[in-house]
Amino acid sequence: MTAEDEALVGGMANARAVFRRGDFVERPAPRHAGALHAYLLALREHGFDAAPTPVGLAAEGRERLTYVPGDVALPPFPDWAMTEAALGSVGRLLRRLHESSKAVAVDASAEWPRDLADPEGGTMLCHNDVCPENVVFRDGRAAALIDFDMAAPGRPLWDIAMTARYWVPMLDPESAAAVHPTGLDAPTRLRILADGYGLSGEERADLPGVIEQATEVCRAFVARRVADDDPVYLQALAERGGWRRWDRMQKWLVDHRKAFTAALLD
Repeated sequence: MTAEDEALVGGMANARAVFRRGDFVERPAPRHAGALHAYLLALREHGFDAAPTPVGLAAEGRERLTYVPGDVALPPFPDWAMTEAALGSVGRLLRRLHESSKAVAVDASAEWPRDLADPEGGTMLCHNDVCPENVVFRDGRAAALIDFDMAAPGRPLWDIAMTARYWVPMLDPESAAAVHPTGLDAPTRLRILADGYGLSGEERADLPGVIEQATEVCRAFVARRVADDDPVYLQALAERGGWRRWDRMQKWLVDHRKAFTAALLD
């Protein structure tokens, strides 16, 4: 790292390993970097210009991509990132991604990561990790997505469910209060995200159940990291209330399923 380098913070997987160097970002390259870079370039060819452009692989297993200017919300998340207008813009940006992604052929030979992927698979690549730390804002609106490392084949509705977990958020009030502003109304915000994306009636009816499924996948992801003695996830689990928090969160989702469905379909 040189004096001109700027460390970029946010996220857990690549903490303290992502640097801005002028107009470019250097970060650890995923194992499937070749296929992922081809996908990102194809997205741009199909009209989606709201993602980093891969430049190539650098030394020591790193990759270089263009830097995407703007504001990124980090926990504890600021009020400006959790407005209803911001939430609707996240839905619209995700819809734009999916419209272009549907036109890009999936490289079936690539080892796409399964950690957060849709168990049912799909014919298009989903981002799978549209958390606040991976959305770039400009003038209060979601303008770009970054960090496509977890992209994998799946259903569009799966990507929306994963996004809802982070942005509504689909967390019990005690868990949400740890990093989100207080007073967020989950059913109303779920409706705003669905409206921003333009979900169909059938998709709206299915969304609460898919969110529950996505939460189970996220829990299993954390469990694997903890079983591997990953220090980042061990610390996060301990600081956020352990498995009792996951139990509470999953029960809350089931208990409020009717309220979420009513808000989506009203």
